[in-house]
Amino acid sequence: MRRSTPPAEWVPAVPAGSGPIYLSIVEALEADIAAGILVPGQRLPTHRFLAARLDIDLTTVTRAYAEARRRGLVDASVGRGTFVCEPRQPATAAPAEVDLSMNMPPQPAAASIQATLLRAMAAALRRPESARLLSYHPSGGSRAEQAAGAAWLAPLLPGVTPDRVLMAAGAQAALMALLTTLAGAGDTVLTEQFTYPGIRAAAAQTGIRLHGLPMDAEGLLPEALEEACIRLRPKALYCIPTIQNPTTATMTPARRQAVAAVARRHGLPIVEDDAYGLLPAAPLPPIAAFAPELSWYVSTLSKCLFPGLRIAYVAAPDERSAGRARTALRATAQMAPPLSAAVATRWVQDGTAIAMVAAIREESRERQRLAAAALPAELISAHPEGHHVWMRLPPAWSAVAFAEQVRRAGLAVVPGPVFAVGGPGPEALRISLGAAPDRQVLTSALGRIAATLEQQAHAAEVV
Repeated sequence: MRRSTPPAEWVPAVPAGSGPIYLSIVEALEADIAAGILVPGQRLPTHRFLAARLDIDLTTVTRAYAEARRRGLVDASVGRGTFVCEPRQPATAAPAEVDLSMNMPPQPAAASIQATLLRAMAAALRRPESARLLSYHPSGGSRAEQAAGAAWLAPLLPGVTPDRVLMAAGAQAALMALLTTLAGAGDTVLTEQFTYPGIRAAAAQTGIRLHGLPMDAEGLLPEALEEACIRLRPKALYCIPTIQNPTTATMTPARRQAVAAVARRHGLPIVEDDAYGLLPAAPLPPIAAFAPELSWYVSTLSKCLFPGLRIAYVAAPDERSAGRARTALRATAQMAPPLSAAVATRWVQDGTAIAMVAAIREESRERQRLAAAALPAELISAHPEGHHVWMRLPPAWSAVAFAEQVRRAGLAVVPGPVFAVGGPGPEALRISLGAAPDRQVLTSALGRIAATLEQQAHAAEVV
């Protein structure tokens, strides 16, 4: 039996030719802390271990750890080792006033989501069987909850039956359960080269190796997937085909068919994270429609309604596979929150959920228009109905440094290295538009980002 890699044996991805190696180690350390892969108090590997694994000189690792300590990322003591520090705010920096780092749907005032939630919760608690909401519920959901999940998925997966559908306590719990269902410690799972940090964190906890695949404007490249299947013998593919996080790339139907065809040739299971699949007014058929026998399809209400509901649905390839995933869900999160499950089921059944999606879609369109007006078009990738934009920085600019600069202006954004899998982090930023409380606050925040771009460009010209 293979043993999982102990958390202490962290080994960064250090790309060749990307500048001084010691700085690459520090930047990888900083990115993995930001992504939650390394947590405060976690012990880092010894200097000798890391030097041997990276095949570099011991003094290079010593210099990297010294620089990380200078930046406040780690602390060390003789005889105990080196540990990840608690995050600290520089004394000169103000806390973020507007958090554009969390990718969440906007909450349009016209939708009255909070008032609608209160009414739904009150109605659920008034029902004769409301006492059941205080007890344990079936892992994966009850029959009624599975049927509601099938109804929610029907616009994208028509014909999916309730016995293939499971309810989970959010997409993160679902993804962790699926990873452990399909792969084990030391196995390889393929992803896009820039991907959702939550899958990186889940893989780090389970000892599963991620391998990033090259992308273009439509997402991952089928020919790269083919080559990786032959060379690496992966256990699964994880991908986000619609409004990809972070790049916003969306696969065309032809690209989805090509990916499905490669997976079929190699019998490769697909974990399709379609968190944003219902946001486009004209949704595209998921990869699961082209390879249903291989696909594990995940749809979350967090990105279409609001994160606090903590409800996601998983469509398994068949009923037997659903049983395997139900066991993993029980081990991961026991059950979805019963009150949230009752609200979600009611909203799916009475049409409230779809009406909310329509209101959020329209608000997202307006916020994307604001971003397009404020930020340079040549730097931006976006989807007109998505919640975020991907802003590439000019050559030789540092995404981490730029994120720090805008943080001093009271904003929080996510630098590109947080999303990188097994390679250099892109000098780009993910700017989430939904977390700003209203359009006026968002307009001001985007103006500050644009002003920082101009200041940096002027400084570069002066130098």
